[in-house]
Amino acid sequence: MEKPRLNFWQIWNMSFGFLGIQFGFALQNANVSRIFETLGASIDDIPILWIAAPTTGLIVQPIIGYLSDRTWGKLGRRRPYFLVGAILATAALFVMPNSPYLWFAAFMLWVMDASINISMEPFRALVADLLPSEQRTTGFAVQSFFIGIGAIVASALPYVLTNWFGISNSAPAGEIPHSVIYSFYAGGVAFIGAVSWTVFRTKEYPPHDLELFEREKEESKGLVAGVREILVSLKEMPKTMRQLAVVQFFSWFALFCMWIYTTSAVTSHIYKTVDPTSFMYNEGADWVGVLFAAYNGFAAAAAFLIPVIAKRTSRKTVHMLCLVIGGMSLASFYVITDPKMLLISMIGIGIAWASILSMPYAILAGALPPKKMGVYMGIFNFFIVIPQIAAAGILGFVMHTFLRNEAINALVLGGCSMIISGILTVFVQDKDA
Repeated sequence: MEKPRLNFWQIWNMSFGFLGIQFGFALQNANVSRIFETLGASIDDIPILWIAAPTTGLIVQPIIGYLSDRTWGKLGRRRPYFLVGAILATAALFVMPNSPYLWFAAFMLWVMDASINISMEPFRALVADLLPSEQRTTGFAVQSFFIGIGAIVASALPYVLTNWFGISNSAPAGEIPHSVIYSFYAGGVAFIGAVSWTVFRTKEYPPHDLELFEREKEESKGLVAGVREILVSLKEMPKTMRQLAVVQFFSWFALFCMWIYTTSAVTSHIYKTVDPTSFMYNEGADWVGVLFAAYNGFAAAAAFLIPVIAKRTSRKTVHMLCLVIGGMSLASFYVITDPKMLLISMIGIGIAWASILSMPYAILAGALPPKKMGVYMGIFNFFIVIPQIAAAGILGFVMHTFLRNEAINALVLGGCSMIISGILTVFVQDKDA
């Protein structure tokens, strides 16, 4: 069936839930390493403690994609998963900052990330479900805009609560500062509110032949059938998806380095402290939240510019340029000594982030069979989480053996990885639907 073009506000409503989802991810990315260090984790421990985030995505997203391809009810196909994930993620956001022990915080990261992934995976498939090919780049760009806006606010919340409202950003050893706790509470409210907006303001198209849909679902039900279809789909991946997988590996390896080491890098390299209870450490950690807000702000602005440039050049050309700019910007942390100057680096990182969130999906959507859109979008997540699992498994060793346990060197490594991903984009085949 030819899909009708949607107006701007319909695309806006179907993407609005990403605002809340990104509240969850941004709070996690900017604060979880801080929470781990506060509860006693050493810099060698941080990568393996973070392994929960990519591992849950690896397991949850293809399963949710498979299930949502076979769901149809009063809330449609994808929206039931939006809502269930939002409820679970909101609860996790309220519990996480109250973790009394390091092991409990690590466990809550598993719960929180799994819940966020339940909501997030079907959002990618929803764009491909509802939008005709010529509008998909715009659809993913609007998602990127909301990701940027949500992350701006969420990343800056601890800084804002401290500097605008006087809420303490420090606490005794082993306790999470109130500024972080209240930020997670606000994130939980934003998560459930934004996702609910999309759930109740967006309509999905029913299966073209509902009777055939139900018959096929009945014939292929069961865990074994589900696992078999995921494995078969993995084996039969389109060529474009295989090529993008390599690009994604180096892109997300770089992002993982940035997310888990920026707090340590900035506090040690620029603020000259490694003591989580010190005033300077918490000032630096709050500034990292501002930096993360900044790159997401630049990403939100770039999200609407990138599709325009892509129309005049090509999607893969734009993605290549954005990744190279982002890699150079991440590596530039090494030569900067003034924390305010890091905002310039964040411009380039924001441009790369906006492209990472939209261009691969826009390129991919045209190469996928519509009946398997959900499962393939879930499988595509493999190539986001596998590099993060690899990073979690080896970065501790690499830091200790080659990088002198200096977090700033991990950011340089991440910058080099992102530049490599940009070069590899040149070899991707981009054929529209």
